[in-house]
Amino acid sequence: MEFDFLSPVQDDLLEEISQLYQQSIGAQIRLHTKRSGLPDLEEVQVAIFGVRENRRTVRKTDVPNFNEVRSQFYRLYPGNWRLNLADLGDIEPGATVEDTYFAVQNLVEGLVKQDIVPVIIGGGQDLVYAQYRAYDKLDQMVNLVNIDSGFDLGDAEKMISNESYVGKIVVDKPYNLFNYSAVGYQTYFNSQEEIELMERLFFEAYRLGEVTSDISLMEPIFRNANLVSLDLKAIDSASANTDYFNSPNGFNGREICALSRYAGISDKVSSFGVYEYQNQLGALANMLVAQIIWYFIEGVNYRTNENTISAKKEFIKYQVPIDDEILVFFKSPMSGRWWIEIPFLSHTNTKLKRHTLLPCSEEDYLEACNQVIPERWYKAKRKNEV
Repeated sequence: MEFDFLSPVQDDLLEEISQLYQQSIGAQIRLHTKRSGLPDLEEVQVAIFGVRENRRTVRKTDVPNFNEVRSQFYRLYPGNWRLNLADLGDIEPGATVEDTYFAVQNLVEGLVKQDIVPVIIGGGQDLVYAQYRAYDKLDQMVNLVNIDSGFDLGDAEKMISNESYVGKIVVDKPYNLFNYSAVGYQTYFNSQEEIELMERLFFEAYRLGEVTSDISLMEPIFRNANLVSLDLKAIDSASANTDYFNSPNGFNGREICALSRYAGISDKVSSFGVYEYQNQLGALANMLVAQIIWYFIEGVNYRTNENTISAKKEFIKYQVPIDDEILVFFKSPMSGRWWIEIPFLSHTNTKLKRHTLLPCSEEDYLEACNQVIPERWYKAKRKNEV
C-alpha cells in the first residue's frame, strides 16, 4: 500500500522508544520511520495515524503535533492482546483542506479494505467528514456514533467546520448515512432547532446524565456503529486538569475509556477517530488520550465475531406480540448480548439488508414483554420506510 503523503514518526520519539522496556507498546509496535519507511502491514489489525489539520476549526490554535500523546501511549503496556499494531506516522496539512480530506479518505478506505482498523488522532473534528467519505466505495450504509457534547449539525449551506460537519454528511451525495447517534450531548450547548432536527431525522441522542447513570446501556449503540468519533471536549475539565476541556460537566476518565472500549469491542466498528487534539494539553490530558486509545484497542482484542452468518445461526429467537406487531428478538448464547429484528422492506435501498438486526439490551426485551415498543426499533423502522 503506497501512501507517500504520510510523514514518519519523529526521530526524538525513536530515541525515547529505545529506552523503553521490551514489554511496552513502544517496543512492540511497527513504526513508520525515516530510515525504514512504512512498516509491513501483514497481519496488522490496528493502525494508528495522526492528521495535523485544524484549518476548519472555529477557534484556531497551532497545528497539532502528536509527539506527546505518542510518547505517553508508547510507555503503556499491552494487555493480553493477540493483536499486531502499527503507527503509520502523520498526514501533514495539504495545500488545501480538501487535499487533507482526500488523503484521510484514501488511507481509511485502504486500511478498512485490508481489515485493518484505523485509529485516527486528529485536529479539527471536521475530519470526521473525510473518515465517513472513506465508506463511499465500500457499498454499505453507515452508522456513525459521535461522543460529543454537541450535535455538530450546523448550517449545511455554509463552509464545513468542526461544528457543522454532520450537516454536510446528511446533505452531501452519495447518501450513505443510515443512522447518527450522539452520545453525551449537553442541552445548553445545542439549540432547540438542532434538537428538534435530530428528532425529525429519527437520529438518536443521549444526554450526558442519561449515559452516565448507566453507561452499560450504551454498549448496543456502539455495537451497531461502523465508525466512531470522539470529541475530546466531551471530557470534563477536572478529569484532565486542563482548561482546554472547557466545561465543568462532561465524561470523566473512567467513563470516556469505558465508551472507547465499547467502540472497540463492537464487531462492526471499522474506524475510530479521536479529534480536537491541541498542543496545549498537559501531561495528564495526554495520558488520558493515550488510555482512550489503549481501551479501544483492548476492545478490538476481545471481539467475539458475532456478526458472522455462522454465529447468528446459534442465536436464540424470541417472539413478542405487541398490538399489531410481532417483535423478534435474538440472544447470543456465547456473549448474552441481544438484538431485535428490523422488518426489511424490499422496495427500499438494498444496502439496508445489512441492518436487519439491530443491537439492543435485555431491558429492551423485558420492556417489550410489558408491551412497550423500544424507541430505537421504532426509529430504525421509520428510517427504513422513508
